[in-house]
Amino acid sequence: MAHASIPVRPTRHWGDESHVVREVFDWAANRVVLDTDPKTTARPASELAAAAGRTITANGIGGTAAMRVFTEVLVPATRSQDDPMNLAYIPAAPTRTAIAFDMATSAANIFGGLWEAGAGAIFAENEALAWLIELLDWPDTAAGVFAAGGTMGNLSALHAARSAARHRRREASLPDKPEGGWAIACAASSHSSISSAADVLDVDVIWVTENDEGRLDGPGLRAAIGDQTERVFAVAATAGSTNAGIVDDLASIADYCGETGIWLHVDGAYGGAGLCAPSVRHRYVGIERADSMIVDPHKWLFAPYDCCALIYRDVRNARAAHTQVASYLDTIDREAPNPSDLAIHLSRRARGLPFWFSLATHGTDAYVTAVEQTLSTAREVAEWIRSRHTLRLLRDPDLTVLLFEVMEWGAEDYARWSRRAALEGDILCLPTKHDGRVVLRLAFVNPATKAADVISVLSQMNR
Repeated sequence: MAHASIPVRPTRHWGDESHVVREVFDWAANRVVLDTDPKTTARPASELAAAAGRTITANGIGGTAAMRVFTEVLVPATRSQDDPMNLAYIPAAPTRTAIAFDMATSAANIFGGLWEAGAGAIFAENEALAWLIELLDWPDTAAGVFAAGGTMGNLSALHAARSAARHRRREASLPDKPEGGWAIACAASSHSSISSAADVLDVDVIWVTENDEGRLDGPGLRAAIGDQTERVFAVAATAGSTNAGIVDDLASIADYCGETGIWLHVDGAYGGAGLCAPSVRHRYVGIERADSMIVDPHKWLFAPYDCCALIYRDVRNARAAHTQVASYLDTIDREAPNPSDLAIHLSRRARGLPFWFSLATHGTDAYVTAVEQTLSTAREVAEWIRSRHTLRLLRDPDLTVLLFEVMEWGAEDYARWSRRAALEGDILCLPTKHDGRVVLRLAFVNPATKAADVISVLSQMNR
């Protein structure tokens, strides 16, 4: 694909960059439509240094040489997140239109923090957020923002929750901090970013024991928190845990939070996408009463990295917590929907635009179909595992994460098989721990993944 017609204006400082721009565009355009290779994987830094040579020099190495390093050295040392057989961690499967539009977003060089600078882009982002808010069945007071990832989304939501709790105490003429200090309540299965947020906020964590199904629930919260409700400014529930894909008992959690006045935050970074799927929508009952929620479109809603949708039930709480004040910001229209007022950031790229473009291109029905396809694939593989006498499915999947073990295998067996399968390009499937022992884990988020292909690889495990 040639771009010879693209005019690039030389500048006095940088000179004629037209050939570099065209090389980059050509490679990117071709890469978007190519299939990926699951054998791509990390390399030692020493190996990369030897292959790349010195790239940062006083006079530069030139665009052609830099592109050679990128395409021949750097890209092969990065894991293909969108390969259909990448089932490790929580991979990503962005649509080709979303990937292509990510380049358009960068080319437009949009500042997406303030309405006056990026109104058009922010409007489109808000259209995409409106679909998510509709799935949540939240009121007109709801609004959100696209943040850098689930960790930043969770931290921003929990900061807003503590800010709201402080405000209530001030209105009641109470000290900002309750006796014993502030605390978050969550289960051990919650994402690591929750305890990380507690560290950043300098608050305690009250760990709540999950019920027999491995879910955080209202009775567990009541038992763990006891008479410390004044200390707890937020309960962090999970809609699709990273390790096992479990959706907490949101209905009973919402009951408890409604009774105690505690902010309910739902981390749906991975599993929140299931809200659009009729076959699993019942698992989210109670989320309509949450105060904040995140979902990462770069996980199971087919957008490129990095893109976290952070949504508040009442956007006024977010603005009260996050609006930055400075003399150079005095002229900002504070009534406008400024994304900088809704999370821990000021400068931001319009990272929700690729998600919006893909949604606008394909329609929400296509998204529902794609999510349901991955659910169907996960169920088919789960049924096959359940039927094998040499394998054991550890729990029925809530969503699209499967945990299973191979009879008579130990940790070294899992590690050896996983590494061999990755290097040979068969599958990316990594060991994890469940109930204290090493097992294998599959995470399905790519509608292009075929159950038959996965079953074919797994059927050879004991060989």
